[in-house]
Amino acid sequence: MRILVVNAGSSSLKLRLLGEGDAPLAAADLPPGVADASLAEALDRFGRVDAVGHRIVHGGVEFRDPVIVDDGLVARIAALGELAPLHQPAAVAALRAARTALPAVPHVACFDTAFHARLPPAAATYALPAAWRGRFGLRRFGFHGLSHAHASRRAAELLGRAEADVHCITCHLGAGASLAAVRGGRSVDTTMGFTPLEGLVMATRSGSVDPGLLLWLQQRAGVAVDELADGLEHRSGLTGLAGTADMREVLRRAAADDAAAVLARDVYVHRLSAGIAAMAAALPRVDAVVFTGGVGENAAEIRARALAGVPFLAVELDAEANMRGSGDRVIGLAGDSSTRALVVSSREDLEIARQVRSVLA
Repeated sequence: MRILVVNAGSSSLKLRLLGEGDAPLAAADLPPGVADASLAEALDRFGRVDAVGHRIVHGGVEFRDPVIVDDGLVARIAALGELAPLHQPAAVAALRAARTALPAVPHVACFDTAFHARLPPAAATYALPAAWRGRFGLRRFGFHGLSHAHASRRAAELLGRAEADVHCITCHLGAGASLAAVRGGRSVDTTMGFTPLEGLVMATRSGSVDPGLLLWLQQRAGVAVDELADGLEHRSGLTGLAGTADMREVLRRAAADDAAAVLARDVYVHRLSAGIAAMAAALPRVDAVVFTGGVGENAAEIRARALAGVPFLAVELDAEANMRGSGDRVIGLAGDSSTRALVVSSREDLEIARQVRSVLA
């Protein structure tokens, strides 16, 4: 089966064609909001497509598993746009364009929130008035589920164990960042919540902030809602601390004792280590801490500092594997601990293809 994976983000539309054994057959990166004709032209170069898998950021409370797409489903997905206004409209537009270009093959929607849809109530519930929770459907959704699912499954393979027997903490560290506590292949806690703003410090997003601080900014400082939203989404995180969203630049400047960069690095790592410790509390044991995403895969210093911040896990890094290794690998020595540290390439396309095969089977 030749599966086309469509991954629509706010800044690009990524197309990947996978064949037998997930062999990469073709790829294209298109600008966002691409027209039907442009998408069809790109797909003409790909050759035969047997099925299409779509990454959909938000499934709300309704979509807990991948589903085959029909007209009614597209409308229901579009209705969830207010929960993810930066990503959902782009995904819906790509979904419609791909169905127009490939009307004769099955299309499957794969949801980034689905991996966390069965969080235990204690992890999913906000301590808010019951009337609010009931009326507005307030709960912790979690995101990056496709990446966390692939990272945890790949970790089991690297450890040579059955997925059901592995309890791990997956660290998706990119422009957006989140952690998940994965117990035997199931997410039981995560750092993102109702929106992707909760949790870790990110490239431009603040991560968790005292809600009383936000109320103070509105009520006492007169900061308008739109300015508040823009500041939290686009002018916070590494950008707010160091003036750049690029972790490579932060680390380069921190090594030269730039005060703002040192602060940005240390705040980022402090929150990351604290988050790893919190995820460990949701697991019976920690078999592996798994790093994935652009920062997780490429910033050896961040990995080392983050693990040093959770000494109770007793992970001893293999300095050579951590600093100069490449690809999926174990970077933590056994030492006196059963916990390993791993690096796994972020491959949402492989998880989407797996889900497509599962649904169609």
